[in-house]
Amino acid sequence: MIPTGLPAFVLASTLIELTPGPNMAWLAMVAATEGRRPGLAAVGGVALGLGVIGVAAAFGLAAIIAATPALYQALRWAGVLYLLWLAWDGWRDGGAEDGNTHAGITLRRAFRRGLVTNLLNPKAALFYIAVLPGFTDPGASVLVETLILTAAYVAVATAIHAGIVALAGSAHALLDDPVKSRIVRRVLSAALALVALWFAWSSRTGGA
Repeated sequence: MIPTGLPAFVLASTLIELTPGPNMAWLAMVAATEGRRPGLAAVGGVALGLGVIGVAAAFGLAAIIAATPALYQALRWAGVLYLLWLAWDGWRDGGAEDGNTHAGITLRRAFRRGLVTNLLNPKAALFYIAVLPGFTDPGASVLVETLILTAAYVAVATAIHAGIVALAGSAHALLDDPVKSRIVRRVLSAALALVALWFAWSSRTGGA
């Protein structure tokens, strides 16, 4: 059964995902410095992470996290530190890692980083338990509708993230010069570090 609030939910999800955040900044950095293939692998990891959190929310796990301040804060700071580590990793490399950015290990690592980044994002869990339920019909099966809306949100997020990768990836061909590549990587890494600090500030009151 299709939730009656699905169209409004898709619109709300689109607007939320178009708002700059950690995923957008990191995916742009990966695509611009490594290319579209690693960027799309990262998008796959992000999508899986969002899906896992959505399913967990449907079965109540996310509500437990949000209702437990210590657990919420632990996840929040783990996510902040992970983003800062990604920023430092990009800054430290300062250029292509080994000249073969499309190697299988690079794609797996991009996928894994996208997955971990979202699993450590308590704001995603809060979205599922604070925003999504408002679009369900109490008279219907809440579990089924939650899973359908979760799938819709993941689809919207994935489409937008793929678009970001496509746009940022177009710059990759212009960065064959190692000097230019190093400069762009470090600028984007610094931007990602700022996003991580913003994330720490904007999520500080959650879970209270």
